[in-house]
Amino acid sequence: MTEATSVDVHRPKVEFFDIAELTNTDPKGFVRAVQRYHLEPWGLYMARTADHPQFHYMESWLLPTLDLRATVFHFHPAHMRDQDYYLDIGEFGEVGPKKWRSVDHYLDLVVRTGRETVLLDVDELLAAHTAGLIDAAAAEKAVATATRAIDGIAAHGYDFQAWTASLDMPLTWI
Repeated sequence: MTEATSVDVHRPKVEFFDIAELTNTDPKGFVRAVQRYHLEPWGLYMARTADHPQFHYMESWLLPTLDLRATVFHFHPAHMRDQDYYLDIGEFGEVGPKKWRSVDHYLDLVVRTGRETVLLDVDELLAAHTAGLIDAAAAEKAVATATRAIDGIAAHGYDFQAWTASLDMPLTWI
C-alpha cells in the first residue's frame, strides 16, 4: 500500500519509447536520451541516465506477454533502497515501427531477491477505478497480473530473473 495519508488520483501514466530516435518520453512529456535499446522476441530493454534526485541511471525491460515493466534503479548512495527490481503492472508493447508505449495500471511490485515480493499501490488502483480512470476489466487484469507475478517469483525462490528465465525470457542488465 502507499504510505501517503491520501491517494493522488491520476490518469494512468503513459510513456513512449522511440528506438529509432533513441528517446524515451516520460509521463510528463519530457524527452530523455536513451543510451541503449535492445529488442528481443519477448520484450524491449532500455538503459538511460536520469536526472532524478534519488537515482542517476535506470534500466528497464518492457515485457508485453507478462504485462510487466521491470526496472533496476541505480540509486545515489544517500538514497539506496532495499530492492533489486521494481515491477510496474500495465500494458506494454509496440505501437508502430520502432515505437513502443507503456500504460501503467497503478500496481507495483518490489522484489527483494531471495526474500520477498511486496505489492504496492492497491489504494491507487482502487481510487483510479472509483474515479472512472480505469475500468473494472483493466483493474481486474492488473490484480491478476500482480498475483501471477508474485506467485511465479515466489515459486523461483523470490528470484525474478529465475522466473523470467523459466519462461524463456533471459534478461540481461548492464
